[in-house]
Amino acid sequence: MGDPEFDDVSLERLRRRSSSKWTRFDPDVLPAWIAEMDFALAPSIQKRLAEAIELGDTGYASEGLLAPSFVDFARRFEWTVAEEQVILVPDIMAGVAEILKAFTAAGDGVVINPPIYPPFYTTIESVGRRVIPVPMRLRGAGWKLDLDGLAEAFAAGARAYLLCNPHNPTGRVFDEHELRAVAELAARHDVAVISDEVHAPLTMPGFRHVPFVSIPLASQGRNFTLMSASKGWNVPALKCAVVVPTHAIVGMALQRLPADLIDRVSQFGVIAAAAAFSPEGVAWLNRLVSYLDQNRRLLRDLLAVDLPKIGVMPPEAGYLAWLDCRALDLGDNPAETFLARGRIALYAGARFGPQGNGYVRFNFGTSRALVKEAVGRMRKAVGDSAKGEMPTNQA
Repeated sequence: MGDPEFDDVSLERLRRRSSSKWTRFDPDVLPAWIAEMDFALAPSIQKRLAEAIELGDTGYASEGLLAPSFVDFARRFEWTVAEEQVILVPDIMAGVAEILKAFTAAGDGVVINPPIYPPFYTTIESVGRRVIPVPMRLRGAGWKLDLDGLAEAFAAGARAYLLCNPHNPTGRVFDEHELRAVAELAARHDVAVISDEVHAPLTMPGFRHVPFVSIPLASQGRNFTLMSASKGWNVPALKCAVVVPTHAIVGMALQRLPADLIDRVSQFGVIAAAAAFSPEGVAWLNRLVSYLDQNRRLLRDLLAVDLPKIGVMPPEAGYLAWLDCRALDLGDNPAETFLARGRIALYAGARFGPQGNGYVRFNFGTSRALVKEAVGRMRKAVGDSAKGEMPTNQA
């Protein structure tokens, strides 16, 4: 069943947007690459921003405005957060960079799990730390953390672990058992865990997101959860995210992180996030998640019929599907073929590390009609090569 608010996506109106998604490619290209949704802003956010503009409320960000609503929102995950734990940063990766500078030393190794969000590589390198890849493992019907690989990397001297949960691009929501194992390994080897949880608000029905710092053992270490309204409510332009250190190191974090971090945060971002995390904003989010849940199932069903050689594991959170196109024999970068022949822009899997060769990331954060249009363009791009048996990793 659809939802009139989310079904009402006009391609003509979208092409009037000036964001990267809608200006990177020629007008005849349908963009389904970058993590930006096509829906109108949540009414609660529209209202608060309109009021701010009317009042000329365009000054410096207010530290105290967001914490109470975030504390309330955290209860969604059975997570108790104190207001003094809530530290504002411009965005998730800016927060990661500052944490790495404050809690690791130049040259220290930082573990990541490729295929992974490309800025994980560049952010680690930009602050003079070393990337230590411990790839995700494709086992049975899903992607898993390589706990043995993590143990080996931690024992070899890695000082931090940049976790992505829910994982981008595979869409995994790591369960409490996996996270407890990570917490035990990190505590044993004195490794700081920095957990990017930006897609957590979009956790799908049937799955439970567990914030890393809510794990009892993790709550005693140098660990951090980062969250934002940017993905769940589609406001990355407004530049505001939250860093939540464990209770044990709140004072240390406030002392070591730059005092002027708050001055880099957008006041519009704070206003929008407070509206997003409000009861009205959460009610809108719940409807959105229901719609995206139906979209991910629609995408799975369309691919099974039109492109059965493509392997898809519907994500457990978010609106990004990680598609295995290797059976189509389009080389390491099938996104090039889809763009050239189908005029559909997908995110090249190779950008997420060598483990992404032969994959593409598909954004289904749009209307049912445009999901169907996107799959139709993919089918057109590959022609007869779309025929064949379903890959063994199809789920």
